[in-house]
Amino acid sequence: MIFRWLISSTVRQAFDLIKQVRKHVDAQRDLLDAKALEEIAAASENLTKLLRAGVDKSTLMAGMTELEQVAGSRLVPHPRAAIREYVEMALVVITVVLAFRAFFFQPFTIPTGSMQPTLYGITHQDLRDKTAGKIPTGWNRFVDRWGRGIQYVHVVAETDGEVSAVESPQRVLLFIRKQRFRVGDYWYTVWFPPDQLLPSRSEPGGNRAGLRFGQTYRKGDDLIKVAVTTGDYLFVDRLTYNFRKPARGEIVVFETTGITGAPERPDLRPAANTFYIKRLIAMGKERVVIGNDRHVRINGERLDAATPRFENLYYFSQPPRDSHYSGHVNQLVATQTDRGNLAYYFRDETSSFMVRPEHCLAFGDNTLNSLDSRSWGDFPQANIIGKSAFVYWPVLSGRFGWSHR
Repeated sequence: MIFRWLISSTVRQAFDLIKQVRKHVDAQRDLLDAKALEEIAAASENLTKLLRAGVDKSTLMAGMTELEQVAGSRLVPHPRAAIREYVEMALVVITVVLAFRAFFFQPFTIPTGSMQPTLYGITHQDLRDKTAGKIPTGWNRFVDRWGRGIQYVHVVAETDGEVSAVESPQRVLLFIRKQRFRVGDYWYTVWFPPDQLLPSRSEPGGNRAGLRFGQTYRKGDDLIKVAVTTGDYLFVDRLTYNFRKPARGEIVVFETTGITGAPERPDLRPAANTFYIKRLIAMGKERVVIGNDRHVRINGERLDAATPRFENLYYFSQPPRDSHYSGHVNQLVATQTDRGNLAYYFRDETSSFMVRPEHCLAFGDNTLNSLDSRSWGDFPQANIIGKSAFVYWPVLSGRFGWSHR
């Protein structure tokens, strides 16, 4: 039987016909009466017997024709059958993608700069400064947008007036967004607005465009002239930690659910019900100290550039700088650099933290600009969903691929 299936297209067509008829019968079983089910089953069984008997091609074709006629007369026809098939195929694809995402690799976007320069979050540059350079055009702008993830937004004032209204971003279609704002009596529209492009009443100063409510502009002024660089897009490996525990120095993604931190400092807690990405520093039952030399010590042993996965992080020779590898700072060193509350649990090199069993500590690589375990302590190891695997966009960023690990 198998040999005949391999060498005969007619045999393969007969098997496929039986399979398709059975599929439609199963889908319509509650719609068909007993007589229709019996006739279709008899025709299917007859064709199956012919296949087993090894009859010639003409006899087999006659059996296929009989089954087609019986099925065509008894099965309930579906309107727009082609559309139905496409929908079924789309549902199968979506199911496969969701399963792949849930068990293997999940897409993740770096929203902040806490892991810079290993992984970049969303950054921007105000180009209204005449020394900032010009916005590229043509091919160069296309490469910046789709290769480097740099989006340029330029809006020029049409009339005199002040910033008086800003709407929230609106989704026009599935992948199309817009945002409007008003200067004087004129409304401006920005298509595909970057996150936090314009001010809001709750956060009037927190915008990349540099606009302020009540600010007056003249006709011809640059209302917005900004370059926004997207955060890195990567895949999170959700499979590996099913077979082993996370290792020190790996970049992990974890849920913030249940992380409370110090009761007296709720302002230092991580955002609730979201995901963070940090470098794993310590595991359960380990005592952690951050020295004034910006090196972490685990149970008295100093981490440095010779420690696996810390080669870049501890290869520094200058004072700590934002978005540069500078080791890890405690609160004393952070204060010397005019930074705020970065390390509540690590006041100076005499402070130590004992990680609870089955818990972890994770710090951001951008030690001067990271809200991490220095402020809110340890978190359950079960919160870790996976480790960073592959940066897939922007492709010309220099971090594309596996190398960031």
